[in-house]
Amino acid sequence: MGLFDAFKKQFIDVIEWSEDQSGLIQYRFPVIDKEIQNGGQLTVREGQMALFVDEGKVADLFGPGLHHLTTNNLPILTNLNNWDKAFESPFKSDVYFFVTRDMVDQRWGTPNPITIRDKDFGHIRLRAHGTYTFKLEDPKLFFEKVSGTRGEYTIDEINNQLVSDILTGISSYLGQADVAFLDMAANQQKFSDSLKEVLSKDFSQYGLKLQDFNVQNLSLPEELQEYLDKKSQMNMVGNLNQYAQFESADSIKTAAANEGGAAGMGVGLGAGISMGQTMMNNMPGGNNNSNPSEDDVLATIEKLHGMKEKGILSEEEFNAKKAELLKKLT
Repeated sequence: MGLFDAFKKQFIDVIEWSEDQSGLIQYRFPVIDKEIQNGGQLTVREGQMALFVDEGKVADLFGPGLHHLTTNNLPILTNLNNWDKAFESPFKSDVYFFVTRDMVDQRWGTPNPITIRDKDFGHIRLRAHGTYTFKLEDPKLFFEKVSGTRGEYTIDEINNQLVSDILTGISSYLGQADVAFLDMAANQQKFSDSLKEVLSKDFSQYGLKLQDFNVQNLSLPEELQEYLDKKSQMNMVGNLNQYAQFESADSIKTAAANEGGAAGMGVGLGAGISMGQTMMNNMPGGNNNSNPSEDDVLATIEKLHGMKEKGILSEEEFNAKKAELLKKLT
């Protein structure tokens, strides 16, 4: 008998996998040209499961623990091979180990914006990203639907498929959901929970379980975000007249923060009176052709006085505008 023939006749009496190869979710134990000894030991570590496959047909599945391979605990494989119930000879079978612990902090995101129909804004382009956690729950189904008889299958490979399913599921959900973007962004945890329920079905078809799903960020195109910011400011001040007044006051504050105030920037008397007139025109009921109430005039004079105190208006400018405003009451 040659050396090669002797190698072919080697028997396996210990089967285990230490998971030295990182990043794997499936690993095939090397049994090529070898036979498994009847009564041999199978060690399955915590976070693993071992599957026996005979000529491509899924057979017996073992969870964590030390198992002695006999007829009693290989019933499906025994039936597939039509062995006598008391078989004692070595046998051939492929053995696959699967990692069943939680795969945490997996990343998903939209490489390109998703176009959805929003109840408030019509068609909008949305970006999103977050994390998810999954685990292998049914190795038999995973073997039949995904990995097959490959010697190794990596977590990254299944992640590519899962992220694709996540993006498809999100697009479908957002296209049918009667939820506005602002509501989703305001309650991302509720949105995440809803998506987890929807996406769990996609994971289960591969023998996987979606343990956790998180939406960490929702964002809109810059031009739409600017519109929402402006709309938010308008809502804050109430109406367009008040918004114009708010804008004027904000500009005055910015000018005052500069060295020398507005006067130091060459604005001078005309700018000061223009600001005062703008405030008069934007007061409730105020315009160039109607007389303001006494309260409105006094309020404007008070604001002009504040401008004088900040150095925006000189004493002469303030007195001139004050006299002009008081004339409106006569």
